[in-house]
Amino acid sequence: MTAPSWNLSIAYNGLNDPKIEQDIELIKQCISALNINVEHRNQVSVMQNALQTSEAAGTLMATINTFATCHASVDSSDEDAKAMMGRIAKLSSELSQAFAPYSDTLTHKDEQYIEQVLDHESGDVAGQSFQLRCLRGLADTKLSVVEEQLLTAMEVDGKDAWGRLYDNITGTLEVVLEHSDGATEVMGFSQAASVLYGSDFELQPIAWKAIQKAMEQNKESFASILNALAGWRLTEIAKRSTKRDVHFLEPSLHDSRITSTTLDAMMDVAKSNRHIGQKAGSLMAQVYQLDEMKPWNHMAAMPALNAEENSTTELYAFDDAITIIREAFATVDDEMADFVDVMVENGWIDAAPGKQRRLGAYCTKLAATRSPLVFMTWGGSRSDLLTLAHELGHAFHNWVMRDMPLCQTRYPMTLAETASIFAENIVRDHLLNKAEVNSEKLEMLWEELSSCFALMVNIPVRFEFEKAFYQARKDGELSANQLCELMSKHWAEWYGESMSNSDPYFWASKLHFSISEVSFYNYPYLFGFLFSKGVYAQRERKGASFYQDYISLLRDTGSMTAEEVVEKHLGMDLSKADFWQQSVDLVKDKVDEFERLMNQIESKK
Repeated sequence: MTAPSWNLSIAYNGLNDPKIEQDIELIKQCISALNINVEHRNQVSVMQNALQTSEAAGTLMATINTFATCHASVDSSDEDAKAMMGRIAKLSSELSQAFAPYSDTLTHKDEQYIEQVLDHESGDVAGQSFQLRCLRGLADTKLSVVEEQLLTAMEVDGKDAWGRLYDNITGTLEVVLEHSDGATEVMGFSQAASVLYGSDFELQPIAWKAIQKAMEQNKESFASILNALAGWRLTEIAKRSTKRDVHFLEPSLHDSRITSTTLDAMMDVAKSNRHIGQKAGSLMAQVYQLDEMKPWNHMAAMPALNAEENSTTELYAFDDAITIIREAFATVDDEMADFVDVMVENGWIDAAPGKQRRLGAYCTKLAATRSPLVFMTWGGSRSDLLTLAHELGHAFHNWVMRDMPLCQTRYPMTLAETASIFAENIVRDHLLNKAEVNSEKLEMLWEELSSCFALMVNIPVRFEFEKAFYQARKDGELSANQLCELMSKHWAEWYGESMSNSDPYFWASKLHFSISEVSFYNYPYLFGFLFSKGVYAQRERKGASFYQDYISLLRDTGSMTAEEVVEKHLGMDLSKADFWQQSVDLVKDKVDEFERLMNQIESKK
């Protein structure tokens, strides 16, 4: 089996399927019904109907949007897909505006009214308890109904347009690789970026420099996008600060369902332990026979341990990777292994390389059918293998919640990373246990080092950069050069001696900074990495009971705060440093094990 392409027929038979237009008409009818009944929203039955109507329209819109996004991900030049996404964005705005008066009532009405509304046989209504609690927690930051409607209407061609611009530029951007013999090679941006994760070590600096050049050539556009997104959010926050000052991190904290105390505790522990990530980087550099890591190889595969070995590392065929992941998942429970078969047999994975593919990897789902979908670009590296495992972990999270009301399955990014990084850990340990000699064990532990270096060093760089950028953006726009300087400053602070060269245009090349829907997209990865380590540690302690407990934890992620999930399932406090330190200590053990094995190999030479 070569890297597969999606089969999306479970939803629609193409972007011109008449059923899409039929569903769009149903959405419009739902919006119309909300507008007609709005004056009677204080009546409990009207509010209950409104919640059901909103959920039905939202499910259809999410399904169509996912379908179109999947097409645009495979081919970023697909005009039909982009047009459909634009139509759905406008409909989504209209639905939000129609529901705004109902939302306002749900935010400010007394508890007795809320209890009456939730007393309903439909899960789409009765299941809203946690969502309403979160909504009501924002009462002192809400604008008037008219203002909320105006803001929502303007986002489509305002804030969201900047995110679309970034996707359009990077999706069609070509970079020129200049080889040492004078030859040139043209690649799509996503193809060049994927080189940095692979094992072609001679090509990596060439690809990185080509990306840097492309970023520099487009720096004014990318800087404008970042400034516009941040400016929009800061202006909105200022308008919402009528009853108290709202901090620019608050929307992210709300979306992540954590408190500022929890975030501070995690980042403080990360900072006091950054030497562990730096040590991981230094050990990686030692394997590369370098004094330090470089910005073009810190995400790369492991090189050969000595010059006599083959200079290229193992590449995996896609079907072999699926077999490995299935075997690893089976060590937890056969149900997890069977799920991998479900994904493959239904054609819910798209990994076939292509020039016009979008950057990165992700998992999404078709809301109407609850079908999880995985997107990535297969290159065959061990990093690709773990990326596939990561995204299948996300997919499994969605799968075990498929029987629940959709409103109870909307978990935050902080908890979303639980299942994905857990899946990575399963595969890593499976490969480690199969390794027979120290050199093979080192190859598996390399991925632990790589994750440590990326998540305990690179993710904090992103967070500190973005936080400093937003603070500075209050006083005006930052130039592209200022953004480069800011990135380099925090790069040096966190990487230290493990990498003296910075990646000044990382703010431009990393799409996470230009996502319009959310700000501070990155720190949830560190949260998920450390939280998942804590969950994974329970596997050995709980033994046979672990799997069902794990499923229960995943099913609670859409109806609890992160702090509540940890207290219920792990009996610990996220706002305390000791929770995070225990996970960091587990990471440190893996780094130290790599060092010990490498020293053993070196001593025998």
